[in-house]
Amino acid sequence: VQLVESGGGLVQPGGSLRLSCAVSGFTFRNYAMSWYRQAPGKGREWVATIAVTGGGTNYADSVKGRFTISRDNGKSMVYLQMNSLKPEDTAVYYCNVVVYQVTRWGQGTQVTVSS
Repeated sequence: VQLVESGGGLVQPGGSLRLSCAVSGFTFRNYAMSWYRQAPGKGREWVATIAVTGGGTNYADSVKGRFTISRDNGKSMVYLQMNSLKPEDTAVYYCNVVVYQVTRWGQGTQVTVSS
């Protein structure tokens, strides 16, 4: 199982970024996918989850209305569109899946929101 995040960077407050997570090593379309984040000095925080068909999504209150999770089952990709970014969104963002009862993480991608 391999998860590889990309798309992070430095953005000004109010800006947008789109994170991507390339997935391999399991049947992607059969598993819900999630994004988490970890800010400096804080624990890892759940951000969003998307169901296997893509029709069901859930978001943390802190990002609801600003972030959108999506997936492409044909490409084994999951995305996180982040709009109206705030300094408090600064964190390392991780792709997540539970496969064979084991939680899997990518290496993370840094998002920094600063003027």
